[in-house]
This record gives sequence, structure tokens and C-alpha cells, in this order.
Amino acid sequence: MHAITIEEPGGPEALVWAEVPDPVAGEGEVLVDVAASAVNRADVLQRQGFYDPPPGASPYPGLECSGRISALGPGVSGWAVGDEVCALLGGGGYAERVAVPVGQLLPVPAGVDLVTAAALPEVVCTVWSNVFMVAGLRPGETLLVHGGSSGIGTMAIQLAKAVGARVAVTAGGPEKLARCKELGADVLIDYREQDFVAEVRDATGGAGADVILDIMGAKYLARNLDALAVNGRLAVIGLQGGVKAELNLGALLAKRAAITATSLRARPLEEKAAIVAAVREHVWPLVAAGRVKPVVHGSFPMREAPQAHRTLESSTHVGKLLLTI
Repeated sequence: MHAITIEEPGGPEALVWAEVPDPVAGEGEVLVDVAASAVNRADVLQRQGFYDPPPGASPYPGLECSGRISALGPGVSGWAVGDEVCALLGGGGYAERVAVPVGQLLPVPAGVDLVTAAALPEVVCTVWSNVFMVAGLRPGETLLVHGGSSGIGTMAIQLAKAVGARVAVTAGGPEKLARCKELGADVLIDYREQDFVAEVRDATGGAGADVILDIMGAKYLARNLDALAVNGRLAVIGLQGGVKAELNLGALLAKRAAITATSLRARPLEEKAAIVAAVREHVWPLVAAGRVKPVVHGSFPMREAPQAHRTLESSTHVGKLLLTI
């Protein structure tokens, strides 16, 4: 088969479409013929040499895919060759085939075509596990989403609105904010021109956000704490703004707030399987009903992964970028 390989870390040109050995479905795995994958920030970090796949995962980038099952490994039941699926991966989505642990498989939801389904697994699992399973967003609460026009952001807006929460977002510029509004965002904050702490406080009568989904890390840590409501929960899922920052523990205590930080890729298989099962139970019916939709900016042939990475790094897109076979 062919896959996108990374012989040496570097820029987008380090991504090379090359012939590689075929994967084999092991115990509890299925082999999927890939129709599409999606581009994530983690893929950029892997390309740059900063984010290796977890032990036992495929060495090729790609944290999600869609496609058709072509073989079943030992011990697999409940799935059949030919089933159309999408999957959460530890790696290997940028390839013609990938072996997937059965607990990380999802059926392609009703109303979504096979290629577009590749835009769902990583963002849905990330948002559902952090905003709902960990931070416990409830109806009537306010969620602040940083990077509202990203793949994660566009999904977080829709899921929060679907459960009856109010959503504030930060994004860069009126065009991105307009797309966030179309998806249901209630409070639109241009981080280039506005102070998100002041805007969130103003929008909530001084109370602050009950839950914040943050991709920036260190750069926003102190301001996120300022923007949190009493009993608020800050979920950190990205470090685009650095890894080290000072924290006023007194302010954290005064607000009785909580800070969590998670990554999805390195979690044990049983934890990933539990998240995928929760997504299938709670989110797939919303997708099938048309209340939650994948937001796709555009697609590239898999061999043009370098150009897809350049587009992602330019931050000119809204939603997800796909790579297709």
C-alpha cells in the first residue's frame, strides 16, 4: 500500500507519499480500506518531530479515518467485511489501509457520506470527553470555546447548543465569527480586537463562563481563570500558546474552580473505547437527526498532504480539512 511517511522531521515537504508494508489486523482489530482522513494539529506536531505516536500505533500521521472494513482480526464480532465505518486512531490515517482496534470503530452515521465521516471521530471524541464527560457541561450553563472556527470549535458549538447550553466563542476576524454564529454561537469575540474576559463577563452579567474549552494553554491560563464563573471548569486540550505559566491558586480556591488537561491519542485502549461508546450513544443520534453536522472546509488528495498542512497552518480555514484516497 501507500502512505504518507515522515523520514525526517520538518516542514510540510517532509510529508512523502511512499510505498510501505501493508498492515495486518491483530487480535481485536479490523483492517479498514481508507476512503478519507482528516488533518489535525497533532499531525503537524508529529511532522515537526514533537509528537510521536503511542507505542504500538502506526508510525504514519492521521488520527481519524473513514472507509470500509476489508478484514477482521481474531476475536472480532459485531462487524462485517464491507461495513462502512469511521474510526478514532492512534496513527495511520494518512494511508490506504489501517488496522483499527474494534473499540475505536463507529458506523458512518445516517445522513453523512463516507468521505465526510472522516471529519467526525477526533473532534467529536475530544469535545464529548472533555466538555461533557470531564467538565460536565449542563443545560443553561455557558461554554466559552477558544478557536470557535476550528474543527474542535465548530463541533463544540453544535454539541453545546444541542444540550441547551449558551456558547461564547473567540475567533480571528468577522468572517470566522459569522460562521460560528451560523452554527449557533451566542457571544462572538474577536480575540484580535476584544478582551475575551471582559466580553464573557459582560455577556453573563458578571458571572463568567461555567466551562472553558481551551487550545492555547499557558498564554491564556491566567485570563481563563479570570473568565471562569464560581464552580467553573477549565478544560485544556491544546498548547498553542505555550506549556508553562504561573497560576494564582488563591483565585482558583476563591472560585472553587477546576482545571483539567487531557490528550486523547495516548490514552489506553479501554479509555478510548469508553469515549467512543459514549459518542455513539449520545452524539450519533444528534448527527442522524441533522442537529449536529461535520463542518468541512475542503479536501485534498492524500498525496497532497503537504498542501493541506500549509492550509491548516495558515489558519484561513473554518472546520476540518480532509485528505481523500
